[in-house]
Amino acid sequence: MFAADSDAVGAFRRIFAEPLGGLGIVLVVAMIAGAVFADLLAGADPFRISPRDRFLDPSLDHLLGTDHLGRDLFSRVLHGGRIALSVALFSTAASLAIGIVLGLIAGFGPRWLDNILILLFDAIKSFPTVMLALALVTLFGPSLTAVIVVVVLVNVPGYARIIRTQTLALKSAEFVAAAESMGAGTARVLRVHILPNVIGPLLILASMDIPVVIAIEAGMSFLGLGVRPPTPSWGAILNDGFTAIRDTPWIAVAGGLPIILTTLGFTFLGETLRDVFDPRLRGRG
Repeated sequence: MFAADSDAVGAFRRIFAEPLGGLGIVLVVAMIAGAVFADLLAGADPFRISPRDRFLDPSLDHLLGTDHLGRDLFSRVLHGGRIALSVALFSTAASLAIGIVLGLIAGFGPRWLDNILILLFDAIKSFPTVMLALALVTLFGPSLTAVIVVVVLVNVPGYARIIRTQTLALKSAEFVAAAESMGAGTARVLRVHILPNVIGPLLILASMDIPVVIAIEAGMSFLGLGVRPPTPSWGAILNDGFTAIRDTPWIAVAGGLPIILTTLGFTFLGETLRDVFDPRLRGRG
């Protein structure tokens, strides 16, 4: 137990020793804290309309100004972070779970099943993300559910292919053959002997995919395919900013800046995690 704690502390220190890693942690923690404690930090109702206060510049009363309906932009950005974070975490977790299961089945199962799954993965990946989004919105209407389904469909093939490739490499390993010779069933071999050896790189990759998911959610909301008004979303705020760009630039800044900072934070953190936990990259300068 103490060894595990020491390893975790050592890894955390190595992450902070990298300037980009430390900056990534700060940006990610700030984004998560802003989303979780939005009600405490905002100080204003993100839905409250005040026509008299429309297009106000940033001030102590409105840190990021107000939009075309007089709503406080700082409050809407914080609550929009909740939407972005919840979509990113839920859809990434669902993509990981489905991708791991399908990848293990493809890599360890019979050849005919592997061929069918690979064909399915390639078919899904061949559809552009925007076309998938339009098709789902046509069927179900604009909603968070449509955003999550699009993200899951886009991410699952990539995760499944990675797990499949690593499972194929371990399928004939001596420790797997030894487990099978001792009577271990397929489910136990996959769960105990293969999964722990293939999931590490996938978790690092998933952390780097979170900003991509946030960008997809923001893009769909920007196009009117995501969350419905008046629910605050970074993409919807950015759309309002472009509509009112001649009146004030602050709405576009309020919508675009958190997307940029969150993307940089998760990207820096993911790359540092890869360098820290991948022995092949750790010693490279």
